[in-house]
Amino acid sequence: MRLSLTRVAAVVGALLALSAHAEDRVATARKQRMKDVTALFAAAGTPWPTEQLYVRAFKHERELEVWAGPKDGPLVKVRTYPFCAASGELGPKRRQGDLQVPEGFYTLDLFNPWSNYHLSIRVSYPNAADRHHQKPGVPLGGDIFVHGDCVSIGCIAIQDGPIEELYLMALDTRARTKRDAPIHIFPRRLDAAGMAALEKEAGSDAERLALWKSLQPAYTLFEESPRVPRTSINARTGAYEVKPAVKAGRATR
Repeated sequence: MRLSLTRVAAVVGALLALSAHAEDRVATARKQRMKDVTALFAAAGTPWPTEQLYVRAFKHERELEVWAGPKDGPLVKVRTYPFCAASGELGPKRRQGDLQVPEGFYTLDLFNPWSNYHLSIRVSYPNAADRHHQKPGVPLGGDIFVHGDCVSIGCIAIQDGPIEELYLMALDTRARTKRDAPIHIFPRRLDAAGMAALEKEAGSDAERLALWKSLQPAYTLFEESPRVPRTSINARTGAYEVKPAVKAGRATR
């Protein structure tokens, strides 16, 4: 059945209005928040625009940290944003609909100015580690975002003002560097006390404890440097593997 010209015009008009609204939303955020972003970087003692952006999220503490600095580090902390909503419990996301916030090493790989939750930035879940642990016939789900509006069904929600700041930071840094910013999502801070608490939390769940132990080197290396460590996923086991960041001027093999 053919659509009438009037119907087509109405659909096109609605799409154009939606696009304009999204552009207005980002433009409004830029107008209202860009001075705040530059002030945050100035207070942290690092230039804006930046050459590197790194985000860490801690589920137990309900905190999201933004770090920035030169391409080869070291980085400085620019801001800590509290979660205003996050569903699920400690542990990875293993299936669609489990309400879990993932745990692991991801990137911020897509920007959604049309979000129902003000503005949103997608987390690159599922990754190869998540797919390795997928049970046959059980969908992993997706559409995990950091967003505003303080509602969560597996996402990390921060307030609308903070998501505007983070959106601009990540969007402008990707435009400049042509790279997606890494986001590492941890169950909690993985110092000695944190790991002891997680061992108690895991009980007899050896798989969950093994995941947490595989995440700890990335936390420890960054705390010591602070430079973003190199991460990879073992194709055979699905385990995370972590190496120190390459220092400036050092050749890689």
